[in-house]
Amino acid sequence: MASTLITVAPTGAETAKADCPALPTTLDELVETAKRCEAAGAAMIHIHIRDGEHQPTLDLGRLTDTVAAVRENTALIVQLSTGGAVTDPYEHRLRVLDAVPDSCSLTMGTVNFGDDVFMNPWPFVTELYQLTQEREVVPEFELFDLGHVAALHRLLDKYGLPYGGRVHCDLVMGVPGGMPGTADALVAAVNALPDAVTSWSATGIGRTALPVALAALSKGGNLRVGMEDTLTLAKGQPVTHNAELVERAAVLATLAQRPPMSPDEARDLLNVKRDR
Repeated sequence: MASTLITVAPTGAETAKADCPALPTTLDELVETAKRCEAAGAAMIHIHIRDGEHQPTLDLGRLTDTVAAVRENTALIVQLSTGGAVTDPYEHRLRVLDAVPDSCSLTMGTVNFGDDVFMNPWPFVTELYQLTQEREVVPEFELFDLGHVAALHRLLDKYGLPYGGRVHCDLVMGVPGGMPGTADALVAAVNALPDAVTSWSATGIGRTALPVALAALSKGGNLRVGMEDTLTLAKGQPVTHNAELVERAAVLATLAQRPPMSPDEARDLLNVKRDR
């Protein structure tokens, strides 16, 4: 039976801990979240970290400790964000790979991000991509609009396949400034993907979470969920733990007759390195 990769993105860089006390921002909270989300059906975790004041950081020591702790306590594929916060300098984003994750995010272009601009100029994208090939880290290509899909064609044509030979993308939908979180937008993006793409997932921001998840499952895609992207289960019903979002995704995937895949199955799907 076909199955579904569920990725959990538990923290992000935008939401303040003071505004959302349930957001996991300490190492202990992240590990507890990872364990519960794995039990609920997640196979990969997309990690942003925070400092002692709960502010976004790309501190290499904290990143390394987080990767080690999640690996020690779960079988999840550990994916680190190379986006960080919109204010993080490029050199700090590149050194994320020094923490030796299984996977990393790789955003395929600049995008308006609410009131901010998430900068990903072409020279940075290509430098990061070649670094993933050198370090044997599997990238997940983050696509916020159709221009990013076109950029992925350009990248693969010029620099070849990623480490492991598989091409996995995530459609990030519903960000103010990016493509809308609609079934029509998802179908357009998926139909434009390069032939080399072997798997893809979709993320719906905020109230687009459910429409995007349902459209992704209908189109044969995988799911990313988590408090980085969605803080409510329904109007007036806040998320109290990331596991709730993973559980809902697992129910939807099972209804679609594509139940959640295990971390080991996800490692085969993405062909991540197994001896880290």
